[in-house]
Amino acid sequence: MRRGTETAENLERLMPDMTAWRRHLHMHPELSFREERTSAWIAEHLAAFGCDEVRTGVAGTGVVAVIRGERPGPVVALRADIDALPIQDEKDAPYRSTVPGVMHACGHDAHTAALLGVAAHYAAARDSLAGERRLIFQPAEEVTPGGAIGVIEAGVLDGVSAIYGVHLWTPLPSGTVASAPGPVMATEDEFDLEIRGKGGHGGMPHETVDAIAAGAAFVQGVQTIVSRSVDPLEPAVVSIGSFHAGTAANIIAEVCRLSGTVRTFDATVRERVRERLQASAEAVCRQFGAEFSLDWRHGYPPVVNDEREAERFFAVARGLFGDAAVRRIRPLMTSEDFAYYLQRVPGCFMFVGAGNAECGAVWPHHHPRFDIDERAMLQAARLLVAMADHYAEEASSAA
Repeated sequence: MRRGTETAENLERLMPDMTAWRRHLHMHPELSFREERTSAWIAEHLAAFGCDEVRTGVAGTGVVAVIRGERPGPVVALRADIDALPIQDEKDAPYRSTVPGVMHACGHDAHTAALLGVAAHYAAARDSLAGERRLIFQPAEEVTPGGAIGVIEAGVLDGVSAIYGVHLWTPLPSGTVASAPGPVMATEDEFDLEIRGKGGHGGMPHETVDAIAAGAAFVQGVQTIVSRSVDPLEPAVVSIGSFHAGTAANIIAEVCRLSGTVRTFDATVRERVRERLQASAEAVCRQFGAEFSLDWRHGYPPVVNDEREAERFFAVARGLFGDAAVRRIRPLMTSEDFAYYLQRVPGCFMFVGAGNAECGAVWPHHHPRFDIDERAMLQAARLLVAMADHYAEEASSAA
C-alpha cells in the first residue's frame, strides 16, 4: 500500500512536466514515419532520466527505453504512439500547432507525455522495481501498415511477458477509465476504386459513359452491404471517404475515383464485405458500360484483449480510482495497430477518459479543434504503472 502511495505522489509531482511535454509536442507535431525531431526529443529526455538503454531508429523513427529494477522479475512493455495527423489545428490555445496542416488530433502527444512520466518515475525508483520495463514510443499508428509491425520485427517484444497501452478518449468523461475482455477495436481495411467511362460534351450524354453516374450508383449500392449481406448481430461498417471526378460543368467525367474504409471484427464478415464490394463494382460497371479497378488493402486486425489481463485491469483500476470510475467499454469500430502486439504477447489496451466541457475537450478525435483534459495524463500514467507492477509482483510471487 505504501509503495502505491509513493508511486501516486511521484507521478503527481511529475504532472507539471507531463503537461509541459504534451504542449511542446502539440506545438511541434510530425506526420507518420516522419517523426525525426519528435524521436530525438524523446530520446534526449529518456537519456536525461537515466534509463539503462535508449534505442533510436526503431521501425524508422521509434524509440525504445529499457529500465531494469534491482529486484528480479519479468519484462513488461508499455507503449505510446507518437505521430500526428494531416489536419489544420483550429483551436484557440497557446499551445496550438505551429506546423501548418499538421496537428495532434488524437491524443498521441499526451500518450507520449504520460509514458515519459512513467519513464521518469521508474528511472528514479529502481530499488522498488521488480524486473524490467520496456517503454515503446512507436511511430506511425495513424497509417497502415503502421509502426507496430516494424517494432515487432526489430525484436522489441523479445522476452516480453505482457504489454499494456492506453488511449486518452474524449467520448469518456475525465476521471473515468474503461476496457473490456476480448475484441475492443475493429479491423481497418481500405480500398480505392477507379471507374473508367467515356468522357464527352455535357449536352450530348448519349455519346458518353458517365463515370460520375456509375460512381454515384456504386456509393448508393454499397450502403446495403451491411444491412443486407451481413448478419445483423455482427458489427460492420462500410464508409466512402472520398469521391473525385470531373473537371467542368459541361464535361461528362471520364474517370471517377473513390476511396473508403471497412470495419469489422470477424474474419468471415471481413471477407464477405470485400466480396460484396467487388461484386457491386462489377455490377455497376456492367450496367453503365464502364470499366473499373479495385485496390483492396488489408489493414490492422482487431484489438483483442487477453481475458486475464482485462480482469487485471478491472481489479487494478478499481483499486486506483474506485468502482464508480471504472467502466466496461463497448467494442469500437475504430482501429489500432496495438492489435499486432496483442497477437504476440498477452496484454490489455485501456481507455482513459479525457473529455471535459469546462476545458473545451468536447470535440471528437480527428477534429480540427480536438483537445483533451490534460489531467487524464496523470490517470494514464498511474494506470500503466499499476498494471505493470501488479503483473510483475504476481509473476515474481509465483516464481
